[in-house]
Amino acid sequence: MFQHILKSTFRNFLRHKNSFFINLIGLSTGLACALLIYLWVNDERSFDQFHENEVYQFMSNHPNDAGVETWRWSPAELGETIEEEMPEIEKTASASGMFPSSFVLSVDNQKIKTKGQFVDNQYFQLFSYPILDGNSKELLPAKNAIAISESVAMRLFNTTENLIGKTVDWNLDQFGNQAVISGVFKDLPSNSSQQFEVTFSFEFYKEMLGRSMHWGNYNAETYALLAGGTNVENFNTKIKNYIATKRENDEIELFLQAYADRYLNDKFEDGKQAGGRITYVRLFSLIAVFILLIACINFMNLSTARGTVRMKEVGVKKTLGADRKSLITQYLGEAILLTSLALVVAIALVFLLLPQFNQVTDKQLSLSFQPQLMLVLFGITFLTGIFAGSYPAFHLSGFKPTAIFKGKIHNSIVELWAREGLVVFQFVLSLVLIIAVTVVYQQVEYIQDKNLGYEKEQVLYFSLEGKGIKNPETLASEVKKLPHILNASSMWGSFVGRTASTGGQFNWEGRDPEKQIRFNHLSVNYDALELLDVKLSQGRSFASQFGEESSKIIINEAGIEAMGLKNPVGKTFDLWEKQYEIIGIAEDFHFESLHRSIGPFFIRYSQGNLDKVIVKIEKGKEQLAIAELQKFYKNYNPGFEFNYTFLDDDFQSLYAAESRVAVLSRFFAGIAILISCLGLFGLAAFTANRKKKEIGVRKVLGASVSNIILLITKDFTRLVLVAILIGVPIAYHLTSNWLNNFSYHINLNIGFFLVAAAIVVIIAWLTVGSQAIRAALLNPKEVINEE
Repeated sequence: MFQHILKSTFRNFLRHKNSFFINLIGLSTGLACALLIYLWVNDERSFDQFHENEVYQFMSNHPNDAGVETWRWSPAELGETIEEEMPEIEKTASASGMFPSSFVLSVDNQKIKTKGQFVDNQYFQLFSYPILDGNSKELLPAKNAIAISESVAMRLFNTTENLIGKTVDWNLDQFGNQAVISGVFKDLPSNSSQQFEVTFSFEFYKEMLGRSMHWGNYNAETYALLAGGTNVENFNTKIKNYIATKRENDEIELFLQAYADRYLNDKFEDGKQAGGRITYVRLFSLIAVFILLIACINFMNLSTARGTVRMKEVGVKKTLGADRKSLITQYLGEAILLTSLALVVAIALVFLLLPQFNQVTDKQLSLSFQPQLMLVLFGITFLTGIFAGSYPAFHLSGFKPTAIFKGKIHNSIVELWAREGLVVFQFVLSLVLIIAVTVVYQQVEYIQDKNLGYEKEQVLYFSLEGKGIKNPETLASEVKKLPHILNASSMWGSFVGRTASTGGQFNWEGRDPEKQIRFNHLSVNYDALELLDVKLSQGRSFASQFGEESSKIIINEAGIEAMGLKNPVGKTFDLWEKQYEIIGIAEDFHFESLHRSIGPFFIRYSQGNLDKVIVKIEKGKEQLAIAELQKFYKNYNPGFEFNYTFLDDDFQSLYAAESRVAVLSRFFAGIAILISCLGLFGLAAFTANRKKKEIGVRKVLGASVSNIILLITKDFTRLVLVAILIGVPIAYHLTSNWLNNFSYHINLNIGFFLVAAAIVVIIAWLTVGSQAIRAALLNPKEVINEE
C-alpha cells in the first residue's frame, strides 16, 4: 500500500507541477516559521524551570493615590524573621535587591569586572546552581566569604580547583576590601533569569545598609521553600498583613509568587497579575498556528479545486474495487508525504535563518535533534498533513463512479462556500497582521521620537570605582578638561528606569495624613541637571555659589501636584528624619518607560554615595571623545577597564520586547501574506484554466482584454473586500488593547486601516491579475481547437 501511495503521489506531483510547488513552498515556509517560533517559545518557557525545588518569592503590594504598585523587593530582615515565626515555611533565602551589581575583583595586579550580588547562606540550598567546589549548605560561612563562578575562576586563576581559602580584593574598600573564596559554582545557564558571577555574604550587605535596614525599606529579595502540604492561597491570606505586625499602621501587603513563573508573568496591575512576557509567548504561538493554517488552507483549496480533474481517477479506482477507506488513505498519504518533504526544506531554511533570528531575538538558539524536538517535528508534520489533506481526501473519496462517468458531479454550494470561506479567512489574518505590524512600528517610532523632558543623546556614563569612589567630583572635573567633552558630573540612580523610591518617610506642611504618595528619587552632583538638560519651571538648580546644598531638594511638577502645594519654592520637606528646602520645580520628565504615567519624583544634591559619572560628548566626535576617555581612565585608574554605556542605549533597552516584536511581526506578517498570495495565485491559475473555453467564446464574441480580466478578478476582489470588513474590527480590538499597555501612545485613526486594506487589495489584484492578463491574452482559436 505504501509503495502504491508513493508511486501515485510522485506521478501526481509530476502531473500537477504548479500546484505541487505552490503547496511545497507554502507548507515548507509555514513549517519553518512554526519551527523558529517553537524554538523561541520553548526557550522563553524554559526560564527558571531547571530548579529542583519549588521556590516562591515574597512580593509586596504598595497602595498609594495612583493605585497599587507591586514590587518583588522586601525588607532585608524579612527572610530570617518570617522563617522563625511561620511553621508553613521550611526555609528562606535572601539576596540584595537594587544594589549595584558590578564589582571589581583583583588578584595581584589583575583586575576584572564581574556581575554579582549578596546572598545568604541558604541561597544555594533553595536554588539548583551546581557547585563545583565547596559545600552548598555552607557556601558563604563568614561575612568576608565569596563564591565565584567557573569563568571568574578561570579569568583570575586559570583553574577551578583548589581555590577554597584563597583571597581576592574587591572594590568596596571602605568596608574592608578582602574576601576569602569559600566556593566555586558553574556558570549560570542562559535560561536563568538571574545572571551573576560572584556572590558575597548577605551579612555584609546588612552591615552596609546600616540604619537604612528597617521594615519600611524594601531593599532585598526574599525567597521561600514551603513545608509539604502548605496551601499557597491560604498562606497568602495569612501573611497579607504581616508587615503591619512589624511596622504599625503599615498598609503594604505581602504575597508569594512561584519563582518559576516570575520571568513570564512579571506584570502586575493594581496588585493583580496581569501578564508580562507570557503575552508575547502566546501571541507568537498563535501566529505560528495561523501561518500553518494559511499554508494548510492553500493545500485544501488547491486540492478541492483540482477535484474535478481527479474525479475520473476516483471513478476508475472505485470501479476496479477500491473502497473509500483505501482512497482516504491514499490522499492523506499524499498530504503527509508532501508535508514530510516540506519539513526537510523547512529544516534547511531554519539552519539558514537561525543566525539572523538569534540576532533579532538576542538569544543563542540552536537546532539540535533531541528526542523532544523530533517528537514535536513529527507531530507537527503529521497533524499538518492530516489537516491539509483531510477535506480533499474525504471529499474526493465520496464521489460515486456512476455519477462521475455520467458527468453529474458539480461543485456544490457547500464546497464553493467552504473554498471561498477559507480564502476570506486567509486574508483576514493577512489584514490583521498588516495592521498590527503598522501599529507596532508606529508606536516604536513614537517612543523613539517622544520628547522625554531630558537630553539622552550624546550622553554616556561609567561606574565609579577605584580612586573615583572616594572623590567623584574630582574625577568629573578632570573629565571635563578632555577634548570633545562638553560637560561631566556624577550621580546615584538612573534617569532611565526605576532606581529607588520612598513612601511614608517624608512630610510637609499641610500634608493629608490619609494621602499615600510614593516618590522616586535621584541623587546628583553639581552640573548633572544642566548636562541632562532638565528644565525647571520654578526656582533654581544646585550650584556651589549658594553654599551648602546637601539640605536642598528639587521636586517635579507631578510631585508638587500630588502634594497639593501652592508656591512650593522655599517650603520645607521632611525626609528620612532630615529637613530639606525645596529650591526648584522640575518640569515633568519620563524617568520610567512610556508604559507608565509620570509620577512624583525628587532630586537631591549629594557629593558622596554616588555610583556613576555622566558625560556629555560633542556631537559627531563620539569616537574621538571615547578614545580620550579611555586613555585618561587608564592613567587615572590603573588596572581598571573602562566600560561605558550610552544613555540612549539604556532607553532602548526599556522597549527591547516591543522592538523585537516589531521586527518579528514584520517578518512573520510578510510570510503569511506570501503564503496567502501563493494560494490565491494557484486558485487564480486554476480558475483561468477552467474558464479557458468561456474566455475563448467571449473573445470571439468581442469581449475586450479588460472584460476578461474583470471576469476573473471580480470574484476574488469580492472575497478580499469581505475579508477587510471582517478583519478591520478584529485588528482594531487587538491593537487598541496592545496600545493600552502604554500610558503614552499613538492614536488609532482610520488611516491605519485604509492603508492596510489598500495594501491587501493591491496584493490580491497583482497576484490574480498576472493570471487574468495571461488568460485574457490567449488566442481564442487555440482555446476552441483544444476544446
